[in-house]
Amino acid sequence: MKKNVLIIGAGGVARVVAHKCAQNNTVLGDIHIASRTLTKCQEIVASIHSFGNLEQPGVLQAHTLDALDVAATIELIRITGSQIVINVGSAFLNMSVLSACIATGAAYIDTAIHEEPGKVCETPPWYANYEWRRRDECRTAGVTAVLGIGFDPGVVNAYARLAKDEYFDRINSIDIIDTNAGKHGQYFATNFDPEINFREFIETVWSWQNNKWTANKMFEVRQEWDLPMVGTQTTYLTGHDELHSLSSIFDVPTIRFWMGFSDHYINVFTVLKRLGLLSINPATLQDGRMVVPLHMVKAVLPNPASLAPSYKGLTCIGTRVNGIKNGQQREVFIYNVSDHAKCYEEVGSQAISYTAGVPAAAAAVLIAKGTWDTGYMVNVEELPARPLLDLLNHMGLPTCVQDQDGNRPLQMSLLNFVNTKPSFEEEHILRAA
Repeated sequence: MKKNVLIIGAGGVARVVAHKCAQNNTVLGDIHIASRTLTKCQEIVASIHSFGNLEQPGVLQAHTLDALDVAATIELIRITGSQIVINVGSAFLNMSVLSACIATGAAYIDTAIHEEPGKVCETPPWYANYEWRRRDECRTAGVTAVLGIGFDPGVVNAYARLAKDEYFDRINSIDIIDTNAGKHGQYFATNFDPEINFREFIETVWSWQNNKWTANKMFEVRQEWDLPMVGTQTTYLTGHDELHSLSSIFDVPTIRFWMGFSDHYINVFTVLKRLGLLSINPATLQDGRMVVPLHMVKAVLPNPASLAPSYKGLTCIGTRVNGIKNGQQREVFIYNVSDHAKCYEEVGSQAISYTAGVPAAAAAVLIAKGTWDTGYMVNVEELPARPLLDLLNHMGLPTCVQDQDGNRPLQMSLLNFVNTKPSFEEEHILRAA
């Protein structure tokens, strides 16, 4: 069994990961948090103590680290005795942190695909450009590397695996739907790192359709969905991490990702892009200084973590699967609904950070217990889904299911419903039943 966790990063998702690891430190052991800015790590440590989220008294320490420095990361892993590293810093860090884990034998966890600062929307499948090239290194070193275990990518991949294992004989299509019906009260803000957020949308939108990669422009393809608890939501076809692993690992003709955007977001995004303010290429100011326009936009927008205190409303994220079971058409929507205010009450974060951070901490628990300690590199859909989803039910992200089987009326259920005071998700299921 592996123990002692090093969390790299000190943003909104890292905060959630740290709180959730602290809530499970009986299993995980010592908890260390590291980033370039020590005060951010210290604030997370203080918040864990103020919320009373340590499961038992134990080591909880902050450290300074530039995770692009592989040697420094190796040294910190060894000094802290960390056997599990959770990388929730920038997506630019993945390859450096993975190198440190391979060198030390520590298990590696991340929540998003690697990116290079000078490249946007590379040739699909994206995992093949970086992470998958290091599969053999991980296997030779016996290093467990669990890729993309946030919510999307991550839990939605597990939902697809659950559908494959338990609901279908053949899957024809997978649609991942990510909607946020919450309000943060700001004129304009992104729910996670603005640079990473905008980079997803400024170039080609790739989707997997009819067994081939299909290119579209952002906001070109629109779809409305009637979703549990949040009602009708407008979404747009978007490129995203999980398409690039699911299309390679599962034999499914069509896999798409849909994200909800308001008209206001689209208008602001469009103006910024047309003005060149989302460019990743440096521009020269009148005084000769160089500035990357996207970095400037990031600097003037609200810090996503600052949105949490006033955020109200719900998120609904899930995987809609169509296919055949016992010779009949079937459609299943496997999803989670989270409440921004309830997330803030528990860990001081909004639901976008919460849904991304809790699964990474759950993966650490599963590795520590040996359930997911594979000794090689995997994407989430290559692992059994039930252990993760069962654990998430107890860690704050319960899984709900809408099941339309042939001519049978819509059935709704909550996976592994426990006989305790119902959460708001459980109350929704009970009312619907």
